[in-house]
Amino acid sequence: MSVPPPVSTPAPVAASLPSAVSDAPRPPTQADLLAFVRRTAADAELIASLPLDPEGRTWVRLEGPGGSEAWLIGWPPGTGTGWHDHAESVGAFLTASGELKENSLAVRLPADGWKTLELTEEIDRERKLPAGTGRGFGRHHVHEVLNESAEEHAVSVHAYYPPLPQIRRYSRTGQILRLEHVERPEDWQ
Repeated sequence: MSVPPPVSTPAPVAASLPSAVSDAPRPPTQADLLAFVRRTAADAELIASLPLDPEGRTWVRLEGPGGSEAWLIGWPPGTGTGWHDHAESVGAFLTASGELKENSLAVRLPADGWKTLELTEEIDRERKLPAGTGRGFGRHHVHEVLNESAEEHAVSVHAYYPPLPQIRRYSRTGQILRLEHVERPEDWQ
């Protein structure tokens, strides 16, 4: 009776990679960014340290996780961002104090090559974000964030990965969305 030759199994692929590749940190996910903004918003001393201006938004850049870009933003009553997206970045934000409202579009827009789009019905989403409430979002998420209070400031924490390469600003009239201009990091830093 003959015995079959032993079967050799190939070494796992990961074992053959240099350790520098397997030890490389992974980029932060939406969940990581949301956990970061939640922890940061819970830091009452940090939130209270943000100078608030009665006329315009204020912001302080923060150190985000894993090379992400993060911001602490103060919102006077009646202010907002206008419609915009964050290009190729994923992100998260959370209201630390006050209440914000997010209007967003439940559709992924083309990345480039357009100036005017006619939006279909039923893609609008509205979300109230009282203190302690936040959300993560994916690439090309088009939204506007507002402090609709007539009297109270709001403060929020935001994080993006990769760091924002650009912000595209839009105007909206009814179901027509127009690309108005593109901001680069040097415009807001």
